[in-house]
Amino acid sequence: MFGRRREKSGATTHTNGQDIELANSNEPKQDGVHHKHHHPMFNHNGHQVTKGIHPDGESGRKGIHPHHFLRISARSTSKVSMAVNVLWPFVPAAIAVRYARPDAHVWIFALNYIAMVPTANLIGFAGQELARKLPKVFGVLLETFLGGIVEIVLFMVLLRKNNDDPTAEETYNQLIPVIRAAILGSILANLLLCMGFCFFAGGLRRDEQEFDGAISEVGSGLLLTAGFGLMIPAAFRTSLSGSAEVNLTAEELSHKVLTISRVTSVVLFVAFFLYVWFQMRTHHGIYDAVLEKDEERDHDRHKDLKKAKLTLTECIIALVIAITCVCLHAVFLVEEIEFIVHERHVSDSFMGLILVPLVEKAAEHLTAVDEAWDNQMNFALAHVLGAAIQTALFNGPLVVIVGWGLNKAMDLNFEIFNAVILILAIIVTGNFLRDGKSNYLEGALCIFIYIIIAVTAFNYPDPRAGSSGTSEVSGATGESSATGGGHKFL
Repeated sequence: MFGRRREKSGATTHTNGQDIELANSNEPKQDGVHHKHHHPMFNHNGHQVTKGIHPDGESGRKGIHPHHFLRISARSTSKVSMAVNVLWPFVPAAIAVRYARPDAHVWIFALNYIAMVPTANLIGFAGQELARKLPKVFGVLLETFLGGIVEIVLFMVLLRKNNDDPTAEETYNQLIPVIRAAILGSILANLLLCMGFCFFAGGLRRDEQEFDGAISEVGSGLLLTAGFGLMIPAAFRTSLSGSAEVNLTAEELSHKVLTISRVTSVVLFVAFFLYVWFQMRTHHGIYDAVLEKDEERDHDRHKDLKKAKLTLTECIIALVIAITCVCLHAVFLVEEIEFIVHERHVSDSFMGLILVPLVEKAAEHLTAVDEAWDNQMNFALAHVLGAAIQTALFNGPLVVIVGWGLNKAMDLNFEIFNAVILILAIIVTGNFLRDGKSNYLEGALCIFIYIIIAVTAFNYPDPRAGSSGTSEVSGATGESSATGGGHKFL
Protein backbone atom coordinates (compact mmCIF):
# COMPACT_ATOMS: atom_id res chain seq x y z
CA MET A 1 0.00 0.00 0.00
CA PHE A 2 1.16 3.53 -0.80
CA GLY A 3 1.44 6.53 1.42
CA ARG A 4 1.40 4.50 4.63
CA ARG A 5 3.09 5.73 7.75
CA ARG A 6 5.85 3.89 9.54
CA GLU A 7 5.69 3.43 13.28
CA LYS A 8 7.95 1.73 15.72
CA SER A 9 8.35 -2.03 15.55
CA GLY A 10 5.22 -3.99 16.32
CA ALA A 11 2.92 -0.99 15.84
CA THR A 12 -0.07 -1.01 13.53
CA THR A 13 -0.72 1.61 10.84
CA HIS A 14 -3.86 2.29 8.87
CA THR A 15 -4.07 2.72 5.12
CA ASN A 16 -7.44 3.08 3.38
CA GLY A 17 -9.16 1.74 6.47
CA GLN A 18 -7.11 -1.47 6.73
CA ASP A 19 -4.78 -2.47 9.54
CA ILE A 20 -1.26 -3.35 8.35
CA GLU A 21 1.41 -4.87 10.56
CA LEU A 22 4.73 -3.25 9.75
CA ALA A 23 8.01 -5.10 9.60
CA ASN A 24 10.81 -4.44 12.06
CA SER A 25 12.74 -1.29 11.31
CA ASN A 26 16.38 -0.51 11.87
CA GLU A 27 15.52 2.31 14.22
CA PRO A 28 16.62 1.78 17.84
CA LYS A 29 13.84 0.86 20.20
CA GLN A 30 13.22 2.89 23.31
CA ASP A 31 10.82 1.32 25.76
CA GLY A 32 8.14 3.61 26.95
CA VAL A 33 8.82 6.17 24.23
CA HIS A 34 6.00 6.89 21.75
CA HIS A 35 7.24 7.49 18.21
CA LYS A 36 5.34 9.98 16.06
CA HIS A 37 3.87 8.82 12.77
CA HIS A 38 5.82 9.84 9.68
CA HIS A 39 6.03 9.00 5.98
CA PRO A 40 8.03 5.92 4.94
CA MET A 41 11.68 6.34 4.11
CA PHE A 42 11.09 5.10 0.52
CA ASN A 43 8.03 5.23 -1.72
CA HIS A 44 6.61 2.73 -4.21
CA ASN A 45 9.30 3.53 -6.80
CA GLY A 46 12.13 3.13 -4.31
CA HIS A 47 12.73 6.89 -4.10
CA GLN A 48 13.72 8.34 -0.77
CA VAL A 49 10.85 10.53 0.40
CA THR A 50 11.72 14.15 1.15
CA LYS A 51 10.35 15.50 4.41
CA GLY A 52 7.03 17.25 3.83
CA ILE A 53 6.44 15.60 0.42
CA HIS A 54 3.70 13.01 -0.04
CA PRO A 55 5.14 9.66 -1.24
CA ASP A 56 2.91 9.65 -4.34
CA GLY A 57 4.50 12.89 -5.51
CA GLU A 58 8.14 12.08 -4.72
CA SER A 59 10.26 12.37 -7.87
CA GLY A 60 13.48 10.99 -6.45
CA ARG A 61 15.31 14.07 -7.73
CA LYS A 62 16.03 17.59 -6.54
CA GLY A 63 16.47 20.89 -8.33
CA ILE A 64 15.95 21.04 -12.09
CA HIS A 65 17.11 18.70 -14.82
CA PRO A 66 16.23 20.22 -18.24
CA HIS A 67 15.99 16.90 -20.09
CA HIS A 68 13.69 15.31 -17.50
CA PHE A 69 11.72 18.54 -17.17
CA LEU A 70 10.96 18.76 -20.92
CA ARG A 71 10.27 15.04 -21.29
CA ILE A 72 7.87 14.86 -18.33
CA SER A 73 6.09 18.10 -19.30
CA ALA A 74 5.66 16.89 -22.89
CA ARG A 75 4.14 13.63 -21.63
CA SER A 76 1.55 15.59 -19.59
CA THR A 77 -1.27 13.86 -17.69
CA SER A 78 -3.06 11.97 -20.46
CA LYS A 79 -2.97 11.26 -24.19
CA VAL A 80 -5.34 14.15 -24.89
CA SER A 81 -3.24 16.57 -22.83
CA MET A 82 -0.12 15.29 -24.55
CA ALA A 83 -1.75 15.96 -27.94
CA VAL A 84 -2.51 19.53 -26.85
CA ASN A 85 1.24 20.14 -26.47
CA VAL A 86 1.44 20.03 -30.28
CA LEU A 87 0.01 23.57 -30.14
CA TRP A 88 3.10 25.03 -28.42
CA PRO A 89 4.49 26.47 -31.72
CA PHE A 90 1.52 28.84 -31.68
CA VAL A 91 2.92 30.50 -28.54
CA PRO A 92 5.98 32.18 -30.13
CA ALA A 93 4.01 32.70 -33.35
CA ALA A 94 1.28 34.60 -31.52
CA ILE A 95 3.80 36.86 -29.78
CA ALA A 96 5.74 37.47 -33.02
CA VAL A 97 2.65 38.37 -35.06
CA ARG A 98 1.49 40.76 -32.34
CA TYR A 99 4.64 42.87 -32.74
CA ALA A 100 5.40 42.26 -36.42
CA ARG A 101 1.85 42.81 -37.72
CA PRO A 102 -0.10 44.87 -35.16
CA ASP A 103 -2.73 45.62 -37.81
CA ALA A 104 -3.57 41.93 -38.38
CA HIS A 105 -6.29 41.94 -35.73
CA VAL A 106 -8.02 38.69 -36.65
CA TRP A 107 -4.72 36.77 -36.87
CA ILE A 108 -3.56 38.18 -33.52
CA PHE A 109 -6.83 37.20 -31.87
CA ALA A 110 -6.89 33.71 -33.41
CA LEU A 111 -3.23 32.88 -32.71
CA ASN A 112 -3.34 34.10 -29.11
CA TYR A 113 -6.63 32.30 -28.55
CA ILE A 114 -5.06 29.01 -29.68
CA ALA A 115 -1.81 29.71 -27.79
CA MET A 116 -3.78 30.01 -24.54
CA VAL A 117 -4.64 26.30 -24.72
CA PRO A 118 -1.15 24.73 -24.35
CA THR A 119 -0.08 27.31 -21.76
CA ALA A 120 -3.24 26.65 -19.72
CA ASN A 121 -2.56 22.94 -20.13
CA LEU A 122 0.92 23.40 -18.64
CA ILE A 123 -0.58 25.24 -15.66
CA GLY A 124 -2.96 22.33 -15.16
CA PHE A 125 -0.19 19.73 -15.43
CA ALA A 126 2.24 21.57 -13.15
CA GLY A 127 -0.60 22.14 -10.68
CA GLN A 128 -1.43 18.46 -10.69
CA GLU A 129 2.21 17.50 -10.16
CA LEU A 130 2.40 19.97 -7.26
CA ALA A 131 -0.87 18.65 -5.81
CA ARG A 132 0.54 15.10 -5.71
CA LYS A 133 3.18 16.28 -3.27
CA LEU A 134 0.59 17.64 -0.81
CA PRO A 135 -2.22 16.21 1.34
CA LYS A 136 -5.14 15.15 -0.89
CA VAL A 137 -7.80 17.73 -0.01
CA PHE A 138 -5.36 20.64 0.02
CA GLY A 139 -3.83 19.35 -3.21
CA VAL A 140 -7.18 19.26 -5.01
CA LEU A 141 -8.07 22.76 -3.79
CA LEU A 142 -4.68 24.11 -4.88
CA GLU A 143 -4.94 22.40 -8.26
CA THR A 144 -8.40 23.90 -8.80
CA PHE A 145 -7.16 27.35 -7.80
CA LEU A 146 -4.19 27.15 -10.16
CA GLY A 147 -6.54 26.09 -12.95
CA GLY A 148 -8.53 29.28 -12.28
CA ILE A 149 -5.49 31.54 -12.63
CA VAL A 150 -6.08 31.83 -16.39
CA GLU A 151 -9.58 33.07 -15.67
CA ILE A 152 -8.42 35.57 -13.05
CA VAL A 153 -5.75 36.93 -15.39
CA LEU A 154 -8.27 37.37 -18.21
CA PHE A 155 -10.76 39.11 -15.92
CA MET A 156 -8.12 41.48 -14.58
CA VAL A 157 -6.81 42.34 -18.06
CA LEU A 158 -10.34 42.93 -19.34
CA LEU A 159 -11.08 45.16 -16.36
CA ARG A 160 -7.84 47.08 -16.77
CA LYS A 161 -8.40 47.61 -20.50
CA ASN A 162 -11.98 48.74 -20.02
CA ASN A 163 -12.46 52.39 -20.98
CA ASP A 164 -14.29 54.15 -18.14
CA ASP A 165 -14.17 57.62 -19.74
CA PRO A 166 -17.81 58.67 -20.42
CA THR A 167 -16.66 61.08 -23.14
CA ALA A 168 -15.41 58.14 -25.22
CA GLU A 169 -18.84 57.25 -26.56
CA GLU A 170 -17.75 54.42 -28.85
CA THR A 171 -15.87 52.36 -26.27
CA TYR A 172 -17.26 53.50 -22.89
CA ASN A 173 -17.53 50.44 -20.59
CA GLN A 174 -17.37 48.24 -23.68
CA LEU A 175 -15.61 45.35 -21.91
CA ILE A 176 -17.75 45.27 -18.74
CA PRO A 177 -20.53 43.24 -20.46
CA VAL A 178 -17.88 40.78 -21.70
CA ILE A 179 -16.59 40.29 -18.13
CA ARG A 180 -20.09 39.75 -16.78
CA ALA A 181 -20.89 37.25 -19.51
CA ALA A 182 -17.53 35.50 -18.96
CA ILE A 183 -18.29 35.00 -15.26
CA LEU A 184 -21.51 33.19 -16.04
CA GLY A 185 -20.03 31.51 -19.11
CA SER A 186 -17.26 30.00 -17.01
CA ILE A 187 -19.80 28.48 -14.62
CA LEU A 188 -21.88 27.16 -17.53
CA ALA A 189 -18.81 25.64 -19.22
CA ASN A 190 -18.00 23.72 -16.05
CA LEU A 191 -21.53 22.61 -15.18
CA LEU A 192 -22.77 21.69 -18.65
CA LEU A 193 -19.85 21.15 -21.03
CA CYS A 194 -17.19 19.74 -18.70
CA MET A 195 -19.54 17.76 -16.47
CA GLY A 196 -21.34 16.53 -19.57
CA PHE A 197 -18.12 15.21 -21.09
CA CYS A 198 -17.18 13.64 -17.73
CA PHE A 199 -20.48 11.77 -17.55
CA PHE A 200 -20.27 10.81 -21.24
CA ALA A 201 -16.63 9.67 -21.19
CA GLY A 202 -17.08 7.65 -18.01
CA GLY A 203 -20.32 6.16 -19.31
CA LEU A 204 -18.60 4.80 -22.41
CA ARG A 205 -16.54 2.36 -20.30
CA ARG A 206 -19.20 1.31 -17.78
CA ASP A 207 -22.98 1.34 -17.42
CA GLU A 208 -23.05 3.70 -14.44
CA GLN A 209 -20.60 5.59 -12.30
CA GLU A 210 -21.21 6.39 -8.66
CA PHE A 211 -20.00 9.39 -6.69
CA ASP A 212 -20.23 10.45 -3.06
CA GLY A 213 -22.84 12.87 -1.76
CA ALA A 214 -20.17 14.73 0.21
CA ILE A 215 -18.88 16.06 -3.13
CA SER A 216 -22.09 16.52 -5.11
CA GLU A 217 -24.50 17.79 -2.44
CA VAL A 218 -22.20 20.42 -0.98
CA GLY A 219 -21.19 21.54 -4.46
CA SER A 220 -24.71 21.85 -5.87
CA GLY A 221 -25.93 23.59 -2.70
CA LEU A 222 -23.13 26.14 -2.84
CA LEU A 223 -23.74 26.78 -6.54
CA LEU A 224 -27.45 27.39 -5.97
CA THR A 225 -26.58 29.84 -3.18
CA ALA A 226 -23.97 31.56 -5.35
CA GLY A 227 -26.38 31.76 -8.27
CA PHE A 228 -28.97 33.38 -6.02
CA GLY A 229 -26.43 35.95 -4.82
CA LEU A 230 -25.17 36.74 -8.31
CA MET A 231 -28.68 37.29 -9.65
CA ILE A 232 -29.95 39.67 -6.95
CA PRO A 233 -28.46 42.89 -8.46
CA ALA A 234 -29.88 42.06 -11.91
CA ALA A 235 -33.30 41.28 -10.44
CA PHE A 236 -33.20 44.55 -8.48
CA ARG A 237 -32.34 46.55 -11.61
CA THR A 238 -34.94 44.85 -13.78
CA SER A 239 -37.77 45.26 -11.28
CA LEU A 240 -37.15 49.02 -10.96
CA SER A 241 -36.19 49.92 -14.53
CA GLY A 242 -38.90 52.00 -16.18
CA SER A 243 -41.18 51.77 -13.16
CA ALA A 244 -43.49 54.77 -12.90
CA GLU A 245 -43.94 54.16 -9.17
CA VAL A 246 -40.26 54.62 -8.32
CA ASN A 247 -38.76 58.09 -8.48
CA LEU A 248 -35.19 57.17 -9.41
CA THR A 249 -33.06 58.51 -12.21
CA ALA A 250 -30.99 56.11 -14.31
CA GLU A 251 -27.82 57.33 -12.55
CA GLU A 252 -29.27 56.79 -9.08
CA LEU A 253 -30.49 53.32 -10.01
CA SER A 254 -27.09 52.38 -11.47
CA HIS A 255 -25.38 53.60 -8.29
CA LYS A 256 -27.66 51.47 -6.11
CA VAL A 257 -27.04 48.42 -8.30
CA LEU A 258 -23.29 49.02 -8.03
CA THR A 259 -23.52 49.29 -4.22
CA ILE A 260 -25.55 46.07 -3.97
CA SER A 261 -23.07 44.31 -6.27
CA ARG A 262 -20.11 45.32 -4.12
CA VAL A 263 -21.74 44.25 -0.86
CA THR A 264 -22.86 40.97 -2.46
CA SER A 265 -19.32 40.34 -3.68
CA VAL A 266 -17.90 40.80 -0.19
CA VAL A 267 -20.47 38.34 1.22
CA LEU A 268 -19.71 35.77 -1.49
CA PHE A 269 -16.01 36.26 -0.81
CA VAL A 270 -16.57 35.35 2.85
CA ALA A 271 -18.67 32.35 1.78
CA PHE A 272 -15.80 31.08 -0.37
CA PHE A 273 -13.27 31.16 2.45
CA LEU A 274 -15.80 29.52 4.77
CA TYR A 275 -16.18 26.75 2.16
CA VAL A 276 -12.39 26.31 2.00
CA TRP A 277 -12.19 26.16 5.80
CA PHE A 278 -15.01 23.58 5.82
CA GLN A 279 -13.10 21.35 3.39
CA MET A 280 -9.61 21.76 4.82
CA ARG A 281 -10.14 21.98 8.57
CA THR A 282 -13.44 20.88 10.07
CA HIS A 283 -14.55 18.21 7.56
CA HIS A 284 -11.34 17.28 5.77
CA GLY A 285 -11.53 13.70 7.05
CA ILE A 286 -14.71 13.07 5.05
CA TYR A 287 -13.13 14.32 1.83
CA ASP A 288 -9.88 12.44 2.49
CA ALA A 289 -11.80 9.18 2.81
CA VAL A 290 -13.82 9.84 -0.35
CA LEU A 291 -10.78 10.72 -2.46
CA GLU A 292 -8.73 7.78 -1.14
CA LYS A 293 -11.55 5.43 -2.08
CA ASP A 294 -11.58 7.02 -5.54
CA GLU A 295 -7.88 6.33 -5.95
CA GLU A 296 -8.51 2.64 -5.35
CA ARG A 297 -10.93 2.61 -8.30
CA ASP A 298 -8.45 4.32 -10.64
CA HIS A 299 -7.82 1.91 -13.50
CA ASP A 300 -4.49 3.54 -14.36
CA ARG A 301 -3.20 4.20 -10.84
CA HIS A 302 -0.36 1.69 -11.15
CA LYS A 303 0.77 3.44 -14.33
CA ASP A 304 0.48 6.91 -12.80
CA LEU A 305 2.53 5.90 -9.78
CA LYS A 306 5.33 4.56 -11.97
CA LYS A 307 5.51 7.70 -14.13
CA ALA A 308 8.45 10.04 -13.66
CA LYS A 309 7.45 13.19 -11.80
CA LEU A 310 8.56 16.80 -11.66
CA THR A 311 10.54 18.03 -8.69
CA LEU A 312 9.13 20.81 -6.52
CA THR A 313 11.50 23.28 -8.19
CA GLU A 314 10.44 22.14 -11.66
CA CYS A 315 6.77 22.52 -10.72
CA ILE A 316 7.36 26.12 -9.68
CA ILE A 317 9.40 26.89 -12.82
CA ALA A 318 6.69 25.37 -15.05
CA LEU A 319 4.03 27.48 -13.32
CA VAL A 320 6.09 30.66 -13.71
CA ILE A 321 6.65 30.00 -17.42
CA ALA A 322 3.03 29.10 -18.08
CA ILE A 323 1.54 32.01 -16.09
CA THR A 324 3.90 34.47 -17.83
CA CYS A 325 2.80 33.21 -21.24
CA VAL A 326 -0.86 33.26 -20.21
CA CYS A 327 -0.56 36.88 -19.09
CA LEU A 328 1.01 37.88 -22.42
CA HIS A 329 -1.61 36.07 -24.48
CA ALA A 330 -4.43 37.44 -22.31
CA VAL A 331 -3.25 41.02 -22.90
CA PHE A 332 -2.92 40.49 -26.66
CA LEU A 333 -6.27 38.70 -26.81
CA VAL A 334 -8.17 41.39 -24.91
CA GLU A 335 -6.68 44.13 -27.09
CA GLU A 336 -8.45 42.61 -30.09
CA ILE A 337 -11.85 41.93 -28.51
CA GLU A 338 -13.24 45.36 -29.39
CA PHE A 339 -12.22 44.87 -33.03
CA ILE A 340 -13.78 41.40 -33.14
CA VAL A 341 -17.00 42.69 -31.56
CA HIS A 342 -17.30 45.83 -33.72
CA GLU A 343 -15.83 44.79 -37.05
CA ARG A 344 -16.56 41.05 -37.09
CA HIS A 345 -19.95 41.44 -35.41
CA VAL A 346 -19.44 38.90 -32.65
CA SER A 347 -21.80 39.69 -29.76
CA ASP A 348 -20.69 40.35 -26.20
CA SER A 349 -22.78 37.39 -25.06
CA PHE A 350 -21.08 34.94 -27.41
CA MET A 351 -17.64 36.34 -26.65
CA GLY A 352 -18.17 36.17 -22.88
CA LEU A 353 -20.44 33.15 -22.51
CA ILE A 354 -18.69 30.86 -24.99
CA LEU A 355 -15.35 31.96 -26.49
CA VAL A 356 -13.55 33.24 -23.37
CA PRO A 357 -14.59 30.39 -21.00
CA LEU A 358 -13.68 27.68 -23.52
CA VAL A 359 -10.04 28.75 -23.66
CA GLU A 360 -9.63 29.65 -20.00
CA LYS A 361 -11.06 26.32 -18.78
CA ALA A 362 -9.31 24.05 -21.28
CA ALA A 363 -6.81 22.58 -18.80
CA GLU A 364 -9.37 21.89 -16.08
CA HIS A 365 -11.70 20.22 -18.55
CA LEU A 366 -9.00 17.89 -19.87
CA THR A 367 -8.00 16.89 -16.33
CA ALA A 368 -11.57 16.24 -15.19
CA VAL A 369 -12.54 14.20 -18.27
CA ASP A 370 -9.39 12.08 -17.92
CA GLU A 371 -10.29 11.36 -14.28
CA ALA A 372 -13.84 10.38 -15.23
CA TRP A 373 -12.46 8.07 -17.94
CA ASP A 374 -10.32 6.37 -15.26
CA ASN A 375 -13.39 5.89 -13.01
CA GLN A 376 -12.35 8.64 -10.57
CA MET A 377 -15.67 10.42 -10.66
CA ASN A 378 -15.28 12.00 -7.22
CA PHE A 379 -12.00 13.59 -8.30
CA ALA A 380 -13.62 14.72 -11.56
CA LEU A 381 -16.59 16.30 -9.76
CA ALA A 382 -14.26 17.89 -7.21
CA HIS A 383 -12.52 19.67 -10.09
CA VAL A 384 -15.69 20.53 -12.01
CA LEU A 385 -17.77 21.76 -9.08
CA GLY A 386 -14.73 23.27 -7.36
CA ALA A 387 -13.90 25.34 -10.45
CA ALA A 388 -17.51 26.51 -10.81
CA ILE A 389 -17.69 27.40 -7.11
CA GLN A 390 -14.40 29.29 -7.32
CA THR A 391 -15.70 31.36 -10.24
CA ALA A 392 -19.03 32.10 -8.53
CA LEU A 393 -17.73 32.78 -5.03
CA PHE A 394 -14.19 34.04 -5.64
CA ASN A 395 -13.21 35.04 -9.19
CA GLY A 396 -16.43 36.89 -10.00
CA PRO A 397 -16.61 38.81 -6.72
CA LEU A 398 -12.85 39.46 -6.94
CA VAL A 399 -13.18 41.38 -10.21
CA VAL A 400 -15.98 43.48 -8.69
CA ILE A 401 -13.90 44.28 -5.60
CA VAL A 402 -10.80 45.07 -7.69
CA GLY A 403 -12.95 47.29 -9.91
CA TRP A 404 -14.15 49.03 -6.75
CA GLY A 405 -10.54 49.75 -5.82
CA LEU A 406 -9.80 51.03 -9.35
CA ASN A 407 -12.96 53.16 -9.31
CA LYS A 408 -14.47 51.23 -12.22
CA ALA A 409 -18.19 50.58 -12.48
CA MET A 410 -17.92 46.78 -12.49
CA ASP A 411 -21.19 45.36 -11.15
CA LEU A 412 -23.22 42.16 -11.21
CA ASN A 413 -26.00 43.56 -13.37
CA PHE A 414 -26.21 40.53 -15.64
CA GLU A 415 -28.40 40.24 -18.70
CA ILE A 416 -31.67 38.56 -17.75
CA PHE A 417 -31.06 36.08 -20.58
CA ASN A 418 -27.74 35.07 -19.00
CA ALA A 419 -29.19 35.02 -15.49
CA VAL A 420 -32.07 32.71 -16.42
CA ILE A 421 -29.69 30.35 -18.24
CA LEU A 422 -27.42 30.13 -15.19
CA ILE A 423 -30.21 29.32 -12.73
CA LEU A 424 -31.69 26.70 -15.07
CA ALA A 425 -28.24 25.13 -15.57
CA ILE A 426 -27.70 24.88 -11.81
CA ILE A 427 -31.12 23.27 -11.37
CA VAL A 428 -30.58 20.79 -14.22
CA THR A 429 -27.13 19.68 -13.08
CA GLY A 430 -28.28 19.52 -9.47
CA ASN A 431 -31.03 17.15 -10.53
CA PHE A 432 -28.51 14.92 -12.34
CA LEU A 433 -26.27 14.87 -9.25
CA ARG A 434 -29.06 14.08 -6.80
CA ASP A 435 -29.05 10.28 -7.18
CA GLY A 436 -25.26 9.93 -6.87
CA LYS A 437 -25.01 8.14 -10.22
CA SER A 438 -24.17 9.16 -13.78
CA ASN A 439 -24.29 7.66 -17.27
CA TYR A 440 -23.51 8.68 -20.83
CA LEU A 441 -27.11 9.78 -21.52
CA GLU A 442 -27.01 12.43 -18.80
CA GLY A 443 -23.67 13.58 -20.13
CA ALA A 444 -24.97 13.89 -23.67
CA LEU A 445 -27.99 15.89 -22.47
CA CYS A 446 -25.73 18.38 -20.67
CA ILE A 447 -23.64 18.82 -23.83
CA PHE A 448 -26.77 19.32 -25.97
CA ILE A 449 -28.01 22.04 -23.61
CA TYR A 450 -24.65 23.80 -23.86
CA ILE A 451 -24.77 23.68 -27.69
CA ILE A 452 -28.25 25.25 -27.65
CA ILE A 453 -26.99 28.01 -25.34
CA ALA A 454 -23.99 28.63 -27.64
CA VAL A 455 -26.21 29.01 -30.72
CA THR A 456 -28.56 31.35 -28.84
CA ALA A 457 -25.67 33.44 -27.50
CA PHE A 458 -24.25 33.82 -31.01
CA ASN A 459 -27.55 35.32 -32.18
CA TYR A 460 -28.21 37.39 -29.07
CA PRO A 461 -27.88 41.15 -29.73
CA ASP A 462 -25.84 43.45 -27.54
CA PRO A 463 -27.51 46.15 -25.44
CA ARG A 464 -27.01 49.66 -26.63
CA ALA A 465 -23.53 51.02 -26.10
CA GLY A 466 -23.19 52.63 -22.71
CA SER A 467 -26.18 50.87 -21.23
CA SER A 468 -26.09 48.75 -18.15
CA GLY A 469 -26.99 45.64 -20.00
CA THR A 470 -30.27 44.49 -18.48
CA SER A 471 -33.26 46.07 -20.12
CA GLU A 472 -31.80 48.81 -22.20
CA VAL A 473 -31.92 46.80 -25.41
CA SER A 474 -35.51 47.89 -25.78
CA GLY A 475 -35.04 51.20 -23.97
CA ALA A 476 -37.17 50.16 -21.01
CA THR A 477 -35.83 52.91 -18.79
CA GLY A 478 -37.30 55.48 -21.10
CA GLU A 479 -33.89 57.02 -21.64
CA SER A 480 -32.34 56.43 -25.02
CA SER A 481 -28.64 55.79 -24.77
CA ALA A 482 -26.66 58.86 -25.59
CA THR A 483 -23.69 56.88 -26.72
CA GLY A 484 -25.03 55.55 -29.98
CA GLY A 485 -26.81 52.45 -31.21
CA GLY A 486 -26.06 48.79 -30.84
CA HIS A 487 -23.85 46.65 -33.02
CA LYS A 488 -24.84 45.01 -36.26
CA PHE A 489 -24.99 41.24 -36.29
CA LEU A 490 -24.97 38.50 -38.85
